[in-house]
Amino acid sequence: MLPGTHSRLLYLKSLITLPVYLPGRMMARPVRFASQPFSQDIMPESIPAQSVGLVSPQTLHFDQPLALVSGRELPNYDLIFETYGNLNSSRSNAILICHALSGDHHAAGYHSMEDRKPGWWDHCIGPGKPIDTDRFFVVCPNNLGGCKGSTGPISNNPATGKPYGPDFPIVTVRDWVESQARLADALSIQRWAAVIGGSLGGMQALQWAIDYPDRIGHAVIIAAAPKLSAQNIAFNEVARQAIMADPEFHAGHYYEHNVVPRRGLMLARMLGHITYLSEDEMRAKFGRELRAGKLKFGFDVDFQIESYLRYQGQSFVERFDANTYLLMTKVLDYFDPASDYDNDLSKALEHVNAHFLLMSFTSDWRFSPARSREIIKALLDHNKPVSYAEIESNIGHDAFLLPIPYYLAIFNTYMHHVASEAGC
Repeated sequence: MLPGTHSRLLYLKSLITLPVYLPGRMMARPVRFASQPFSQDIMPESIPAQSVGLVSPQTLHFDQPLALVSGRELPNYDLIFETYGNLNSSRSNAILICHALSGDHHAAGYHSMEDRKPGWWDHCIGPGKPIDTDRFFVVCPNNLGGCKGSTGPISNNPATGKPYGPDFPIVTVRDWVESQARLADALSIQRWAAVIGGSLGGMQALQWAIDYPDRIGHAVIIAAAPKLSAQNIAFNEVARQAIMADPEFHAGHYYEHNVVPRRGLMLARMLGHITYLSEDEMRAKFGRELRAGKLKFGFDVDFQIESYLRYQGQSFVERFDANTYLLMTKVLDYFDPASDYDNDLSKALEHVNAHFLLMSFTSDWRFSPARSREIIKALLDHNKPVSYAEIESNIGHDAFLLPIPYYLAIFNTYMHHVASEAGC
């Protein structure tokens, strides 16, 4: 624990009731999970009761140019997003979900009855779940530069009529926050009850608190960091080089050649996936198990871990764009809100008004708990309200995407407070 912060900084590793710091008092609330299933006349029987059900994305077009941190400008753009739940009459119950590097707008529910899996955060969003759609109106956009419907490298450049490809401008987390603020305006949401995200999504929540202190009530930052370490930038650079060295990359203009830099993108994803898992998780899942029961004495797959990584890489190629992957890794590299404040994170957070919940995972070596504590220290320098949970897990960075009971219980209890504060 950080010296001198015992009254505010909490380590929550196990719980029957969960202490949550609120300004001026400590509260202990029982951890509980509501169960309010949809009625069967509107919920298909094959979809779980505590699901938002069948959902359809929406797209908004913005004609107002967006000036970017890089000095360039997007003359117009689209944002695709999904919403879950209903906005209350006072418009006080809106939650913004920010996705991570390879995420998108489809955070919960199903697009069709044929979907094999729900949205990427379905265990956290829905009736009775931590982000309870019986109480909250939830908005999740696909960020600019994405490849799932928002304007990005695969979109047509209005100046040429061809896909932007490598000509799509570099964007930053600050640019994303500005575009999300415009989305909020379009939805008549003046203030988010909370902005929530894991990994790169958590960085967006932090930037929201800095850039729009009066438009965010709570910032929930999970498995994130105030900036990347040199090691993390190095991983991203190797991934980019793998993509750009692929003979099918064609300097980013592969769309025009009707090809995909499959090998490069596959290698980039394999490398990334190694960093998302802990050594303990890899050992527990795969150890040195052989795929065929004996060594082949060649360069094909011998070990289960090799097979797993190849599968992850190959499946990723089918659903993601290489130029978008390059762009997203640069967004990560450039994130450093303290750089606008004399490299002083404490100064960057001096004027935030949000309450904060930070959660980290003990085995996450990509964004370790120490990185969350950097944010906490900077907040406590100005006596800002913050709760912190360091959750014991052997999974690694990907833990924020998984239904770990203690994690969900902490999340659930904090969001109960957010809902009560929002009057929903």
